[in-house]
Formats: sequence, structure tokens, C-alpha cells
Amino acid sequence: MDLSLDREDFSTLPGWAEDRPAAAFAAFRRSALHATQTRPYRTGSLGLGAADFEPAYAAALAVSESESGYPSDVEARCFFETWFRPVEVRQDGGSGLVTGYYEPEVSVSEKPESGYRFPFLRKPENLIKVPDPDNPPGGIPAGFAFMLAGADAMTLCPDRQAIESGAFDGLGLEIAWASSRADVFFAHVQGCARLCFPDGRVERITYAAKSGHPFTGIGGLLVKRDEISPNLVSMAAIRDWLAANPQRADRLMWENRSFIFFEKAAVENDYLGPVAAAKVPLEPGRSLAVDRHVHTFGTPIFVSAPGLQDFDEPRPFARLMIAQDTGTAIVGPARGDLFAGCGFAAGEKAGSIKEPARFVILAPAGSEIARRAGHEQ
Repeated sequence: MDLSLDREDFSTLPGWAEDRPAAAFAAFRRSALHATQTRPYRTGSLGLGAADFEPAYAAALAVSESESGYPSDVEARCFFETWFRPVEVRQDGGSGLVTGYYEPEVSVSEKPESGYRFPFLRKPENLIKVPDPDNPPGGIPAGFAFMLAGADAMTLCPDRQAIESGAFDGLGLEIAWASSRADVFFAHVQGCARLCFPDGRVERITYAAKSGHPFTGIGGLLVKRDEISPNLVSMAAIRDWLAANPQRADRLMWENRSFIFFEKAAVENDYLGPVAAAKVPLEPGRSLAVDRHVHTFGTPIFVSAPGLQDFDEPRPFARLMIAQDTGTAIVGPARGDLFAGCGFAAGEKAGSIKEPARFVILAPAGSEIARRAGHEQ
């Protein structure tokens, strides 16, 4: 990978002094706890390993939590300035890009009745991972991550259209039923959801597996077909199109052949998001999905996108995020997906985000990346 690592300094980093990083510290501390007490994170190709983070992890865990659970913004800023060095990472020949995602809330029923007929499904018992996607068993195309294990051979998992037309009916995989196929579809895109039952009960579902078929963004298809203007495409615009074109909606959604299977998870904190790829709950507005092959989970990354308004204040987006999730569409060192939070308002924020951005990783002091960027000779 051809990329550039350029030194930055906190004193001149645009937007750093205006950011309020206390919540970013809380997110980082959760990753520190997991990495030190459960399992270290896998090292990405940038080369930041567990040993590089050990001093910062120890320092974060030594900080006593306040009544709010966070240190102050001033204390958090001082922490990051003490233990890290800012380094802009750029892929040669391209600019950075941020998008957004969130945890939807979906009204559901435990039974397929009263208009609720579109299910969320558990993973089939015989759906297994392909051990080596580059060299799969016979009959499985290269690149497929999942397959069905049969008595005699491995076969492809059915795609979205086949599953939604009944491929797994009768297996008891249904978790709950929604009243809208679009609600289920967008939960698939996000990889998670909170299910709201009529009795007031709320349950969380998170990603368990996928069909293995390629993901196709239907927004891009609508733009290509001149159904939505490129400068107006957003989650809200796509939902409006689906609602206005009920005879064509299913066919369009089926063009995204990828299908997601879920598992139940507890809602232990109404504010925090689901436990994601880094095995910690996502912090709204501070957790970032990254290319896990490049970045090491737990890495603080300062993301600035002048064309995007900050989630909470009337200024351009420039805030410290923590790498805590990943996604198949998130590829490269300067590509990220901002976790906006849970529910409708978060969806409104996340659905319209697609902006050029700068990515400044905070490399642990003393790490090879910090040295290569000229911070420590």
C-alpha cells in the first residue's frame, strides 16, 4: 500500500483545541480494558501493536472515573497530548472519505400478525465460515466468507431474494417480525438494531453472520439510473423512493444480494451502542469503523471534514474518534464510518454523511510510526 505519514502537531492541528474529547477518552478506556484484560487487538498493516499501546492503556486505566464516567475535556486532551503523537495518514493518489452509520430502532412483534410479516433471522446452524476465502472448497466462489455445510458437500448460502422468498422457512430462525421490509433492509445495512416490542420491552440484535453474497449499495443504483440526483442521495432519500415506488422496491432491495443474520444482545446502557468488532460498546459520536487490515482497534484517530457539521455544535466536524468497528465497505487508511448513535435522530445524522476528510492517527509516543513521521529522532 502506497501511503504517506506526515507529522502534525497538536498546537497547530486545525480543530484540535475546539474539540471536547472526554467521551473519546471513555471510549479509549473501554478498549484499553478489553485489550489488557481479555485479548490484545490484532496489529494492522500500519504496524501499531499491543506493546506500543501498553503505556497509554496503563495510564488510561489509572484515571479514576468522575460521576459522569468521564474525566473533564481538559484532562482528556492532556492525556492524549501526553501519550500520543499526531500523524496524518494519506493514501497516495486519493483523498480521505467519511460516511456515517447508526443503530436503528424498529417496532416489531413476536409473531407474524397484525401487519408484522418481515422477519429478522438468526444464523442457520449449518452456515459456517469459509476457512480460506482465497482457496474455498469446490463449488464456493473465491472471496466468499460463508457457506452452508451439507451432508455431502459445501454449497452457497441463498441470496437475499431467495431467503426473503422462503429459503429458510420452517427452521425457526425468526427473532421478531417488522411491519416494513425497508426497516429490515436498513437494519441489515447498519448491521444492528434495537427491537421495540408492543409491551415496551427493548431488545438488541447484532451481526452474527452473512450470506456471503456481495454487498451492493442501492443508493448508487438509484443515482446510476437517474432516480435520485447524486447531490441529493441519502438514507432519507432512499427511504422516500422505496415508499413512493412499492411495486419496484422489493426488486431494488433484492439487487443487494448480501443478507445479514443476527443474534440477540442485551441493552445494558441506553446511551451506548452495540458491542462491535472491537468487543466494546460503541460510543455515540466517538467510535469509528475503520479498515481493520490497516488500523489497529483502539487507535485514536482525529477526523476533520470541513464540509460536515459537527454532531453537537455549529462548527465544521473535527473530533477525536476511536477505531472500534469495521465494515466491508471501509477500505484503506483514510476511510472511516462515524457511529452517530441510536434511534431516529442518529439516523438523520448518519444518513446524509459522505464527505472528504483528513485522518490524523494518534500514534503512541515512541512507536515506529511516530518516529517515521519525525516526532522522535
